Amino acid sequence: MTVTFRRNIARMEGYAPGEQPQTPGFVKLNTNENPYPPSPRVREAILAEADDRLRLYPDPAANALRRQAALTYGIDPSRIIAGNGSDDLLAMIAKAFIGERDAMACPTPTYTLYDTLVAIQGGKTVRVPFPADYSLPKALSRKEARVTMVASPNSPSGTAVPTAVLAALADEVRGVLVVDEAYADFADDTALPLAHERDNVIVLRTFSKSFSLAGMRIALGFAHPKIIEGLNKVKDSYNLDRLSIAAGAAALSDIAWMERNAARIRRTRETLIAALPSVGYEPYPSQSNFVLARRARGGTARPAYEALKAKKILVRYFDTPRLADCLRISVGTDDEIAALLAAMRKLRQPRPGGL
Repeated sequence: MTVTFRRNIARMEGYAPGEQPQTPGFVKLNTNENPYPPSPRVREAILAEADDRLRLYPDPAANALRRQAALTYGIDPSRIIAGNGSDDLLAMIAKAFIGERDAMACPTPTYTLYDTLVAIQGGKTVRVPFPADYSLPKALSRKEARVTMVASPNSPSGTAVPTAVLAALADEVRGVLVVDEAYADFADDTALPLAHERDNVIVLRTFSKSFSLAGMRIALGFAHPKIIEGLNKVKDSYNLDRLSIAAGAAALSDIAWMERNAARIRRTRETLIAALPSVGYEPYPSQSNFVLARRARGGTARPAYEALKAKKILVRYFDTPRLADCLRISVGTDDEIAALLAAMRKLRQPRPGGL
């Protein structure tokens, strides 16, 4: 059997998601999931929808979700598109704007799926290194890119770009500016107003993090109606199922539940940041539900990652030059973070015989 892929597909590497343990008992702090459950309204909405209507196709426009989003965020439904997670919306953007040899520009290191989606389209990624403090690189606006992508807060650094800086960037870039706000509910600022004020800005929001719905795959994109119209041309016909539409609308109707959980996570995040120097790691200032921490003594963080995994504590390790001395730690419950810190303290203790 001979299988011939497109040349760019054969050459590229696929995106590698965070490890999902196949056995129970892990403290899972590697994929930035919310440690607290979603609003009880979500379960009620799913159960109400799980009847004979499952034999019917869902609403292709996810109108119930978009109408509730319009009420929650004060944005007209014509400026909102729903996606099967942010990755679905990012794929739509790549399909709509990136062709062969077209450029997408982004600061780096950042979410590596951006590279993958551009490679699928046969485009090219123009990477502009973040400075040491992860502020927005000044050279980013000077790239001739059809799409400029900024994750704010950024993954894996957890740092955020002020809205005023993003507004200036939107005025400077030649193409579309995409602000990926997967972690915005844990931050002090949001670029959502730019999706209403600028005609070249797309702001993305996911329900996976702050709304505790990573298992449902729900996201929203906010942009000028003309951009929404174009994205609708390339989206899958029924990209959200009935249960996801109902769950997303219910979650948005109980925004206070999400905000309480986000506040709990921010408090635990500050506890983690304050404690990390005592176990030999220097944290970056995080505006997300995770913390990137660098080994104070330098050298690779892989041994610590592997030792923690052996103790059934999963954190994220990136084997890349700029991040090899770092661990990215999702903010779990207070008890989970206490278990992590206790394990990291033990790793610092001298072994018998001086090993």
